[in-house]
Formats: sequence, C-alpha cells, structure tokens
Amino acid sequence: MSRTPECCSVHTHSALCDGKGTLAEMAAAAFGAGVRFFGASGHSHTEIPHDAGNVLPADPAEYRAQVLALRGEYAGRMTVLLGIEQDSQSPQPVPDWADYWIGSVHNLYDPRTGNYHGIDWDREKLAACRDGQFGGDMLALTEGYYRDVAAMAERSPTILGHIDLVTKLNRGNALFDEDAPRYRAAALGALHHADPDRTLLEINTGAVSRGYRDAPYPALFLLREWRSMGGQVILTADAHSPETVIFGYRQAAELAKAAGYRESVLLTDRGWEPCPL
Repeated sequence: MSRTPECCSVHTHSALCDGKGTLAEMAAAAFGAGVRFFGASGHSHTEIPHDAGNVLPADPAEYRAQVLALRGEYAGRMTVLLGIEQDSQSPQPVPDWADYWIGSVHNLYDPRTGNYHGIDWDREKLAACRDGQFGGDMLALTEGYYRDVAAMAERSPTILGHIDLVTKLNRGNALFDEDAPRYRAAALGALHHADPDRTLLEINTGAVSRGYRDAPYPALFLLREWRSMGGQVILTADAHSPETVIFGYRQAAELAKAAGYRESVLLTDRGWEPCPL
C-alpha cells in the first residue's frame, strides 16, 4: 500500500510550551488524521525572559511522562515518539531520553549587553535586534543568525528546524532582499555545515498555517542545494494546535518536487523510512 506524507507528524507543540492543545488533544488529532508516526517536540527550556511560559520547564518530567503515557495508549495503532526541539540558547543538553531532536535557532545573544533577541516574535523585536546588535544592517543580522544555524547544524540534530526562520517576518522583502548575494551566501554556508547522512532538513508549514508566510520553509534554492548534497527531507507542520497537525503537507510536497525530490522521509521508531511524494 502506498504511503502518503500525512503518515508522519513529528514537529508538534502542546500547551506544556507554546501550543494551544494538550498533548492528548494533539495526539488524538494526529490519529484522527491518519498519522502513523506522531512525535511530540516540546521547546527545550531556556532562561530567556521572553521565553517564559513558551518553553518546557527546567524539569521536563511531566512532559516526558505524558508522552510515554500516550505511547502506551496508542500502542498498536499509532507510534508515539518522544522528541524535543532543542533551542540554540538552551543551557541544558539534549536529553538522553529523546527519541529524536530538532535543532533550531529562535534567539540571538548579544554578548555586549547580555540581551537575547527573538528572531520570530514580531518585526519590532527584530528591528530592535538589527539596530541594537548589528548597527542597523539587516543583512548583518541574517549573517549572525546563520552563524548560529551553522553551529547548530554541526551538532547533527535529527532534524534541522526551519533553517531560514529569519525570513518569517519578511513577507514581500519588507526587511531585506532574500535574493541579495550576502543573504544567500550566509544561508548556503550554514546549510553546508549539516551532515546529510545524519540530519534531515524539514519542509515546515508552520508559518503558513499561522499566516506569516505563503510558502513553507525553506526557500527553493536551499532545498535544491540540500538535494545536491545528497540530503533528504521530512515534511512537518510545526503544529501548535490540534487542527494543524498535518497542515499544508500537499503544498510542502509540491515544494519538495520542485526541488527534484520524489520522496520524503518518515521518522519512525525504526529510523528513517522513505515516503513517496
């Protein structure tokens, strides 16, 4: 029986971090949508003030216990994986109990002031980062962001999360030109730090479901480069509410095809499995 991309949804968030549904509600929505491999990927704890209430607590024991309970509840019907989205600024290491982890950059740290700047909160915060940390040069901000992405990629996460998140608030090139040579060089440079044998690049529809973007991450030029490197892709919804657990997968699949892919990868309890697009 042929598989569909909807079989896998492993970038999801619940009310234990910044999601709008309980873990049980997220799992139930995935099961109802025909998902075969569901993964919880709560945001790792940080000490950043604006992250308070949006990340897992310093002790994620309750999160772990709830996911493992769901694994038992759905045994034989849907595989439940225990993951984490590891933030680049998290003081904690990737937990050894995680079945997989998503490596992401959401914040930039300014060592001169000790301040953290959110990349994907709103344009006001992004402009404050640009002006306060990068002298008003938005392309310099993107270069700083991709330096952190490169460092995360070198850690070989299971999935490299929304690699070009810095474009989330840039609809219509409102803040910078995404075709600028400096920007593309920084993005491609970061991508080249990822190991295609150990890391999947996600095609992430989360910003589309929340109205920030018209197309999934990442940009087509990055997908084409990743394919030329021999890298594989996984479709994710970055779901923050039950109704979005497989949002936009067909659009994501079309983007993958435009980059030359004919299959994506399912993340399973047995490892990576091919999934025809």
